[in-house]
Amino acid sequence: MTKTPWAHLPNAQHIDAVLADARKRPGAWDAARDAAWDAAQRAARTAARTAAWGAARDAARDAAWNAAWDEAWDEARDEARDAARDAIAALVTWDSSADLLECTPDVLRAMIDLAEPPVCHQAALLLPYAIVRMTK
Repeated sequence: MTKTPWAHLPNAQHIDAVLADARKRPGAWDAARDAAWDAAQRAARTAARTAAWGAARDAARDAAWNAAWDEAWDEARDEARDAARDAIAALVTWDSSADLLECTPDVLRAMIDLAEPPVCHQAALLLPYAIVRMTK
């Protein structure tokens, strides 16, 4: 097995799963992104993306973020790529975000509306992945 630049991160296996799934089923990611678009209102989604991407870039984890970002960019298409990059950003930025991967899409939608940052940000970015997982 090849050691990835993000292999040292606590959520490495989840990042690998996002990349593998986005590569395998970009159509499911497109549909999940569309379904999640309304649930995570524009302001919440923008705040979540800004927080996660900025923190991932500024962290000592730059190499991991850049490598995972590049792989998502190369392997997926358009909306699928955006949804996968958002999930990767959450997993790189917040070690605790992997706990949310066990939640259903409905629970994540409630967290988007009710929880404070960073939990609502994590939920907004991981919602498409939760929807993809439910469609397997």
